[in-house]
Amino acid sequence: MATVPTITLNNGVEIPQLGFGVYQVKPDETAQAVQTALEVGYRHIDTAEMYGNEAGVGEGIRNSGIPREEVFVTSKLNNGFHAHDDALKAFDGTLEALGSDYVDLFLIHWPLPGIDVDFVETWKALEEIYASGRAKSIGVSNFSAHHLRKLHGETEVIPAVNQIEVHPYLAQDELRAFNAQHQIATEAWSPIAQGKVLDDPAILRVAERYGKTASQVTLRWHVQRGDIVFPKSVTRSRVEENFAIFDFELSEDDLREITALDRNERTGPDPDTFNYIPS
Repeated sequence: MATVPTITLNNGVEIPQLGFGVYQVKPDETAQAVQTALEVGYRHIDTAEMYGNEAGVGEGIRNSGIPREEVFVTSKLNNGFHAHDDALKAFDGTLEALGSDYVDLFLIHWPLPGIDVDFVETWKALEEIYASGRAKSIGVSNFSAHHLRKLHGETEVIPAVNQIEVHPYLAQDELRAFNAQHQIATEAWSPIAQGKVLDDPAILRVAERYGKTASQVTLRWHVQRGDIVFPKSVTRSRVEENFAIFDFELSEDDLREITALDRNERTGPDPDTFNYIPS
């Protein structure tokens, strides 16, 4: 079984660089998917209140027999709970659903421009959660540089991570550099652009040279750039494929060729306009 490299966050916590995501995994399929991922070797699970499957994540970890402290668990605050007290209550709900007395990382899921509650208020609630020890680290998701500057100017704790959409068609080099400058680790969601990059001729050429799949090459590109990544699949063979990325290394030319595919193309919403609140 491969040893997944870790990244040390700005508060000294270590996070496995490769994880398993459960976005759009059905609640009744989540426990088995998580258990399968842990059997394959993953030790990092990324979920969110909005996904509706935190309980399945907790069940999958318990069913695996792997001690809770050996699994890095991330969850994210639901969009409808940005007010201070609402955020605290929602976090309590996350712990209850997971069946755990802590999470390793808790994130603000979206900055939500235009709503009545400023995300600074939300972040201050997360700072309280962090101080309590019930979240080992706190961070943000889908924050742009101007969002991060606002937090930096008005709050105490620097986010440990910023989870953003990153893939070869949206390389995000400028925002990734901003994160690094401020000791904020970059996590990449939608790492294969919802499968769009898997038919790209440039990636297929690189994959053929290494005898790897387009998905493996793309995930390896992320890892070598320093991104934390967590692909999702409910198919065991694909879960295993996505894990098998540590027995080869892309050349600098390969990395540049893949990065050059950047065309600023999102598969998800723009954080500066996205205001979705679940009903």
